[in-house]
Amino acid sequence: MTVSIEEKASFEFKGRMLMATVLYLKDLDSRSLHQQISQRLEDAAQWLLDAPVVVDVAHPEDASQVELLTAVDTLRGLGVNLVALARHPELDDQVAAMLGLGSINLANGRDVARGEPPARSGNSKAAPAAAEDTLVVEQPVRSGQQVYARGDLIVLAPVSTGAELLAEGNIHIYNTLRGRALAGVRGNEAARIFCQDLDAELVSIAGHYRVAEDLPDAYRRKPVQMSLDGDAMCFADLMGKS
Repeated sequence: MTVSIEEKASFEFKGRMLMATVLYLKDLDSRSLHQQISQRLEDAAQWLLDAPVVVDVAHPEDASQVELLTAVDTLRGLGVNLVALARHPELDDQVAAMLGLGSINLANGRDVARGEPPARSGNSKAAPAAAEDTLVVEQPVRSGQQVYARGDLIVLAPVSTGAELLAEGNIHIYNTLRGRALAGVRGNEAARIFCQDLDAELVSIAGHYRVAEDLPDAYRRKPVQMSLDGDAMCFADLMGKS
């Protein structure tokens, strides 16, 4: 008599996509980081502390190990949930391991694609993204999904709570936005967000955030466009009336 004993698996891979926020460090000065990240955490509420964060260094060729260690320690001390370091020729797996982080190649990511920061001179605003970089999404963006565009991002379907849109250029949502929309993520202060129905968890342009509680009541559940005026986020209807 043969008895078949089914071996119990001690693990299984889940086909699940997790959202990660890319923290693009233009400067590794620990004092500036502490001051600015502290303020951003106050403004962005709990979601930023809960989100897995990938650190992407703007000038990896100039970054010393001491600066990297100090910056990472500063971020950890503020409670930022660091999970990985964006891989560059100068910042490989060994550097990531030294920092106590995983290593991820953003250039090959399906949902997060790494591009170069927009060229800037003085206080001028970055140039708009090229038309050929525009990404059009026709399907609903569901909770847990993240979409990244190197240029403009156009979404023709609803964006659910817990979903995240990121674009180096403008974001156009021809439907309801209930998740998060972050335009100009590489510092493009000329970027805008256009939305047919604003019910967002968070909106951001070039790092300037407004969370759900801070959205103007006059523009909730209405067609709206958002832009920057200095450090202030401005809201207007889609016809341009503020």
